[in-house]
Amino acid sequence: MSLIKSRKRVADHGEVFTPAWMVDAMLDLVNDETERIDSRFLEPACGSGNFLVRVLQRKLAAVELKYGKSDFERRHYALLALMCIYGIELLADNIVECRANVLEVLSDYLNIDESDDLYQAAFYILSQNLVHGDALTMRDSDGQPITFAEWGYLGKSKFQRRDFRFDVLTGSSAFSAEGSLFAHLGKHEIFTPTKTYPPMTVSELAALKGD
Repeated sequence: MSLIKSRKRVADHGEVFTPAWMVDAMLDLVNDETERIDSRFLEPACGSGNFLVRVLQRKLAAVELKYGKSDFERRHYALLALMCIYGIELLADNIVECRANVLEVLSDYLNIDESDDLYQAAFYILSQNLVHGDALTMRDSDGQPITFAEWGYLGKSKFQRRDFRFDVLTGSSAFSAEGSLFAHLGKHEIFTPTKTYPPMTVSELAALKGD
């Protein structure tokens, strides 16, 4: 794979893709986290997904090791692994490619296609987790504050979603206002979701794809 798409894109946006060997070397530095199914990764300039693809592959290897003997658990924990991957990308063609590349990794692992509700659920989740926007301004392509969905698996095929604003999650000024970095963390707005959804099944998530 070429590390650049065009000289103009390099000049205009500083776009240079990270080679696979460097991605793996960097992820090896946090290997325990890459192999934890529910650890959360955010790539603020995700490009076409070089980092996120490798993170998902490592997480799915952990799913296979722990849940490979149960197709039900394997499918649901594979979806949870996908749910814990996040990205922001400035360029529209890159974010489309990134979503497709990550979805391909999941569909190949589970041997599913568009006829499967889990595929459709994953498509919807990636539309929420991989955002077309600017990580520096923390706004999406429509100029709205970036909001990320925190997903959790409740068991018995039920998933929980809570939404958080990116600028609030990354804001440090409110901590210093308390006089201590860790003062009263549990009461702080950083831990307050902007919206909490009722638990949803894979089929219910799949139905959201058309919304």
